Amino acid sequence: EGVSRGEAPLGTMGLNLRVQKRLASSVLKCGKRKIWLDPNEVNEISMANSRQNVRKLVKDGFIIKKPQKMHSRARCLKHLEAVRKGRHTGTGKRRGTREARLPTKVVWMRRQRVLRRLLKKYREQKKIDKHLYHDLYMKSRGNVFKNKRVLMEHIHVAKKEKAREKQMQEQAEARRLKNKAARERRELKQAAEQTIEKEEAKPEKKKK
Repeated sequence: EGVSRGEAPLGTMGLNLRVQKRLASSVLKCGKRKIWLDPNEVNEISMANSRQNVRKLVKDGFIIKKPQKMHSRARCLKHLEAVRKGRHTGTGKRRGTREARLPTKVVWMRRQRVLRRLLKKYREQKKIDKHLYHDLYMKSRGNVFKNKRVLMEHIHVAKKEKAREKQMQEQAEARRLKNKAARERRELKQAAEQTIEKEEAKPEKKKK
């Protein structure tokens, strides 16, 4: 007779080993499809009607748990490595829209984080003061800097400009102090001359 639907196949001698397969799967803690029954020991296996008997058969090697089938990722990893190099990414391989594949918001967030990280690092290293930091932070938020390199160039230019302004202010201050000192000396000299003239003018009046 044929095997009824849903039943395990019969042994070589026409024995139904469905119960043994179920017990073996319970003992070995795996599915029934992973159980291998020795076709040469069908009669002995068919006599096993308890878990203890099944354990003995497992120990003797008549019932074996089939090994896990390999699910290799080698081909997948090779493909991913190629994609990282830019292969297999032409128009025919794209499913989503440009926005869906890499949203502009994600691009913006990444750029802002890079720029803000650089500004924070420069501030902690005392390369820029808190005023310049705030000015550049707001400019970054206003989409002034396209990338990190542009921001660094801007910082160098800003620092040079600031140093030049400081130098000019110092020079102007030095010039102002110099002029002030010269003016004071001139005033003192004029006052001294006036005093001398007055002293010289007094005896002339007495002689008259």
